[in-house]
Parts: sequence; structure tokens; C-alpha cells
Amino acid sequence: MKLIIGNKNYSSWSLRGWLALKQSGLHFEELTVPIMGEEWDRLKQGMDEVQPSSGKVPILWVGDAVVWDSLAILEYCADKVGRERFWPKDDAARAMARAMVAEMHSGYLSLRREMPMNVRRRVELPGVSEPARHDIVRILTLWAEARARHGSAGPYLFGSFGAADIFYAPIVTRFVTYGIGVPGFAQAYMEALLEHDWMREWIGAAEDEEWVIEQFERVA
Repeated sequence: MKLIIGNKNYSSWSLRGWLALKQSGLHFEELTVPIMGEEWDRLKQGMDEVQPSSGKVPILWVGDAVVWDSLAILEYCADKVGRERFWPKDDAARAMARAMVAEMHSGYLSLRREMPMNVRRRVELPGVSEPARHDIVRILTLWAEARARHGSAGPYLFGSFGAADIFYAPIVTRFVTYGIGVPGFAQAYMEALLEHDWMREWIGAAEDEEWVIEQFERVA
């Protein structure tokens, strides 16, 4: 298994795919390719026949199988090792977790645009747009409901670490980067996630990276 990811400082979708592989327990080779560089352009040109999504990361290669979407990578791993490793056993909790992951996968465009992932930086925002504020409130509401209804067994959204935490992990880093104030329950969740061994490993590697992408250093 080979997982191709982008810069750890900037690539939120790479973080999700990488955490999914870590959660699976499967052995994989990790290849980091700096996005927006010459090596990235060469890689995209070489993937035209096997990867029809215009060269996006993360990409998982397993023999003849190529999986190029973070949610698809998570589900591929779940098929391999058992879905209970990623999703809650309780029907109601699992339904909510799936809905939250799907919403994260397709939504919150204003937040993403205004607050690009940048693990190394700390930015004082003069303010956020109303759509981005709406995204933040929506996320915090979902976190509160998940923790209240299904999180009693542990510190993560549904108690134990799983798919929902994997998909909201980049949001946690964004809230830290841009100094977004959150209520106490959310702060406790964020601290638990950031203390997870895999998150500490990713953040440490992101801080050590030398690549800088100027367009991601400018806050909208």
C-alpha cells in the first residue's frame, strides 16, 4: 500500500486520508509530494490513465487499485479491516457519524476558503464573514450533539476515535490557527484530539516542513 499526500502543513484532505490509514492498522508507504511545485506537476501528468480526478491528493495505491478520495480511502480501509474500527456500533450513533462525515466532505466552503489549513501559523483574524461564521456555529452544534448523545465512552466525538474525528481533525487545526473561540466542551475535545499520538506526529512533521506556499499564507 502506498499513500501519496501533499504538504502536511497545508493539505487537509491528505491529513484525513493519512489518519484513515493509521486507524486501519494496515502497513503503508507514505510519499509526500509538495503541491503547487514542479514535482507535483510531473506526478499529475503521470497519473492521467489511472486517476481521473485531475491529480488530487490523497491517493492510495494498492496493487491495481487506485483510490483518490479521502472518504473513499477510509471506506476502502473499513472494508479491509472491519467497519467497526471507523464507525460507532450503535445504529443511531453510526447514522449521525455518517451524516457528519458526509456534511464535512461536501460542505463548509466559506470556512475553507477564508481559513485555509496552515498548521504552523497563528493568525489574528479581524473578523469572519457571515457564511463562515455560520459554518463555525454549525460545526460546534454538531460537535455538541455528538458529544452529548454518543460521546460518554471517551473524549472523542462518538467516544472512541473514529471516522468523524478523522474528518473534523483539519477543522480543529484551523480553529487553533485562526484563534477561533469555542465553548468549554469543544475546547476539551480539541485538546484531546490534538494530544492523539497521530495528530502530534502529523503536526510535528508539518512544523518541520520547509515548503512554503504563498497563496496559502495569505488570509482571505
